[in-house]
Amino acid sequence: MVKWDSSNRKIIAYQRLRFFIQEVALAFIIIFIFLLTLLLESIFIEENTVIYGIIFYVLRAIIILFGIPLSLYLSNLIFESQKRNKLIVEEDISPAKGHLRLYSMTKKNYKYQILYGLLIFFLVFLPLDFFTYLLIPEMIEYHAWAFTLKSTDGYLILNNYFLFLISAIIIQVSVSFAEETISRGFLTKRGSEHFLKTSAVMISALYFGLGHFAYFIDQQRIEAAAGRTFPFWFPFLWFTQAFILGLILSLLILRRKWLFPVILAHALNNIISTHTIWNFIQGGNFKVVAFHIYLPLLIIGLALLVWQFPKIKEGVSIGLKMIKPYFENDEKLEKTKGDKLFRIFIDVIVGILISLLGTLILI
Repeated sequence: MVKWDSSNRKIIAYQRLRFFIQEVALAFIIIFIFLLTLLLESIFIEENTVIYGIIFYVLRAIIILFGIPLSLYLSNLIFESQKRNKLIVEEDISPAKGHLRLYSMTKKNYKYQILYGLLIFFLVFLPLDFFTYLLIPEMIEYHAWAFTLKSTDGYLILNNYFLFLISAIIIQVSVSFAEETISRGFLTKRGSEHFLKTSAVMISALYFGLGHFAYFIDQQRIEAAAGRTFPFWFPFLWFTQAFILGLILSLLILRRKWLFPVILAHALNNIISTHTIWNFIQGGNFKVVAFHIYLPLLIIGLALLVWQFPKIKEGVSIGLKMIKPYFENDEKLEKTKGDKLFRIFIDVIVGILISLLGTLILI
């Protein structure tokens, strides 16, 4: 019979709920308030136009860039009278400055940051998308209708390839910057300073996965627009892909404390995947994209795998060692199996709460 330690459970719950209330909720509310100003954009610029989408996504990324450190500064200021969580063992710098350091690149590490970003793109993002589209062709159509429901994604229906390409680059870099700043730079990195690092990884990955699963809510609208039905498990597959990617990217952030590689990999993948969607909307066949885009990139990825195999093997080994403790008892707090199960349960609850609150910043 499992015995529950009430005091340990209280600490576990307090650490996560404190982070959720004092930092995540505050950050999302501040970002939401600033994002409301984007609603004024429709007054001056017609929706469903390319320029409308570009301005929207760029301004959204800028708001998030300034919103996160501002919220961390205010949170630290508001709750200054309360002692910092005793489990925070990182160097004693302000939370806002600690967050901004994630964007730094130096002469010594910029080449490594670019290399890590390319490795993640070529060996994780690219194969995952390619084989999904290859083995489940209907997923391309599903993604196309899901994205074209948004008034900000008018660039996907452009006939002019050059305008589409420029728009895709600007928009997807902005989207990747915003998503990685919140998911990895804020939830993973900052969460790891409040409680078990692997719990921060799981909560962030769950948030990222549920953000993609949200299309389940729009399933009827997607099917109405397409004039057909899609398998109910498509959003679940989308969730699984995003969750796995979230785990990998979060582990890299905790190990290297670099945001640029994950932003680079995410942006490159989104730019390529939007080509697949654009080609479909233009009436093209996936085989064309597969041959002219995916095949050359997969060959490059294979060459990178051979060239960097020792580094990749080491990275995978370290990643597995980093995630393994999540399924073991935390020596500091968890004395029983019950404590561990309670911690996993609370992580799931907090991940769901953050995802629900996150709908505020999806306008």
